[in-house]
Amino acid sequence: MAKSGPNKAKAIVDAAAAGGWAVPAMCLYNLEGIIASVAAAEAKSSPVILQLFPWAVEYADSLLVHAAAEAAAKAKVPVAVHMDHCQSPEMVKRAADLGGFDGIMVDMSHYEKEENLAKTKELTAYCHARGIITEAEPGRINGGEDGVSDTADLEGILTTVEQADEFIATGIDWLAPAFGNVHGKYGPRGPQLEYDRLGKIREATKGRVELVLHGAGAEYFDEKLLQECIGHGIAKCNINDIVNGPFMEHLAEKAKEGRLTALIEESTKVIQRHTEKCMDWMGSTGKAGSVKLG
Repeated sequence: MAKSGPNKAKAIVDAAAAGGWAVPAMCLYNLEGIIASVAAAEAKSSPVILQLFPWAVEYADSLLVHAAAEAAAKAKVPVAVHMDHCQSPEMVKRAADLGGFDGIMVDMSHYEKEENLAKTKELTAYCHARGIITEAEPGRINGGEDGVSDTADLEGILTTVEQADEFIATGIDWLAPAFGNVHGKYGPRGPQLEYDRLGKIREATKGRVELVLHGAGAEYFDEKLLQECIGHGIAKCNINDIVNGPFMEHLAEKAKEGRLTALIEESTKVIQRHTEKCMDWMGSTGKAGSVKLG
C-alpha cells in the first residue's frame, strides 16, 4: 500500500537543498541511536533522517524499522526513515513492503553498468508505487561499512555528468556521487575530494535530483569539510562513526561500572550530543520549520 501525504524524506532534503544546508542522515543500529537522534532533532529544532541498513531487517525483521517509524511519527520536528545501501532486489522489495521506510537506497553498484541501470529503474518504480523515494550511486564509492556487504575489492569509479544523467533517467530522487569519497578509511593522504567534479554534477542535475554525501568519516570530516561539500551541492550527509564511535568507546569504558539502565541512558546521551554537533556543523539547526509537509 502506498504511503499517504507528502514523502517526509523528500520534503526534508528538498528544504535542505533550497536553503543551502544539509540534513544529517544518522546510520543507526539500535534503539539508543533512534531515541538519541530524535531527541537531538527536537533539542536543535532540526530535521533528521533515521537511517538503517539491511542488517537491521535481517537481524530483527521489522522491529527496528517500526520502532524508527513510530519515533519519527511522534517527533515534534520532521523525521524520516531511510534504508541505506540496499544491495539486493529481494531486500529492496522486502523493505518497501514492510511499511516503515520513507526512502530506500537502491544500491546496485556491484552490478555491471547496464544491469545496474535496469535494476535501479525497475526497483525505483516498485518503491515509487508505494510512496517511497529512492537513492542510487552512479560510479562506485570504494570501501566497506558496518552493516553493508563489503565492496572494497571493487574498483572505485568516479561519477561523471553523463552517468548522473543515465541514473536520473531511471527515476531516482537522490544521487550519491563518487568524487573521491570512500566508505571507511581514507588512507595516509586523507580525502582527495574533487570539488570541481561535484560542482559540475550539481549544476547538471539541479532541479532533477538532490545530492547525498557518503564517506563522511570521523577521522577527517569536521564542520569545514562538510560545509565545503554542502557548498558544492550536497543536501544530505550520511553520518556513522562520528556518533557511533564515541558510543562504542563509552560502552567499552563504562560497561563494568554501575547499572545497565544507567549505561544505556548515558550512552544514548553520548549519541545525542554528537548528533547535535553534526546538526550545527551542517546548518540544519533551527531549520525544522522550513520543511514543507503539506
